[in-house]
Amino acid sequence: MHDTSAARRSKVPKLTLLFWLLKIAATTLGETGGDAVSMSMNLGYLVATGIFAAIFLLAVGVQITAKRFHPAVYWAAIIATTTVGTTLADFATRSLGIGYAGGSLLLLLLLLASLFAWSRVTGTVAVQSVSTPRAEAFYWLTIMNSQTLGTALGDWTADTAGLGYLGAAAVFGALLALVAGAYFWAGISRTLAFWAAFVVTRPFGAVVGDFLDKPVASGGLNLSRFTASAVLLVFIASGIVFFKHEPARTSH
Repeated sequence: MHDTSAARRSKVPKLTLLFWLLKIAATTLGETGGDAVSMSMNLGYLVATGIFAAIFLLAVGVQITAKRFHPAVYWAAIIATTTVGTTLADFATRSLGIGYAGGSLLLLLLLLASLFAWSRVTGTVAVQSVSTPRAEAFYWLTIMNSQTLGTALGDWTADTAGLGYLGAAAVFGALLALVAGAYFWAGISRTLAFWAAFVVTRPFGAVVGDFLDKPVASGGLNLSRFTASAVLLVFIASGIVFFKHEPARTSH
């Protein structure tokens, strides 16, 4: 008899506090790592985007073709989306001159479009449905759009809106708390809460990353981007190695 449960085994992690801590660390790493390659190494946004895009395609390819959930592979793909999202958003908003507001609006539309297409094709955008290559493809496209949106939105809030890095971090931290409260006490759907939190953690991590490595005159701590990235990478690796990770339960 065919084992349908094995065929439908989830390829994404169960949503726990550890998941969200690693997600925030990964988004912060995406900012410091992306800036390290594009700015500190003076490669520019376009070349850095090409490098990270190749890593992203490789990581997501391995993730989708894997037969089961592998925490290291999954988080490598997440980190890849955050780094390429950082340099791609910076290229669009700065090099192409779209601006933070225009870039954020464009990326929001792309995010909504990917969610809409995913829902129309598979019938759901719930995380627990990610157990087939088609669902995974939509999942990673949506994540890629959300990570890129988060970079532009974080820059817009910190710079254009004039809140600074700490002010922007407080705003996005409050939004995360609001989403958590709406889920635990107001009863909003798990799927809506997940995607809202997933999107908001990206600009939160982005402004925290900027606070760590931007010059003091700009409101940052002027820490080494390479050092900050290495510390964040060690934190993520420790979370993967020393804690148990379980795949999310699939929907039927």
